[in-house]
Amino acid sequence: MLAALEALRGEFSFEVEVLDVDADPALEAKYDELVPVLEADGQELCHYFLDVEKVRAYLSARPGPSA
Repeated sequence: MLAALEALRGEFSFEVEVLDVDADPALEAKYDELVPVLEADGQELCHYFLDVEKVRAYLSARPGPSA
């Protein structure tokens, strides 16, 4: 998913924080088997595979400049 997410860097400016879901009991309870998962502002955008259109829509809706 990270490699696929990198393809959006040409369109948008964003940071990615990688967390170990299994190392955090709260995250493990929330996501269990849904890893890898992409969450932004407490909202799950996708899991297993990058949903490019959903992520693009989320990034486009953010205030401020893209790229």
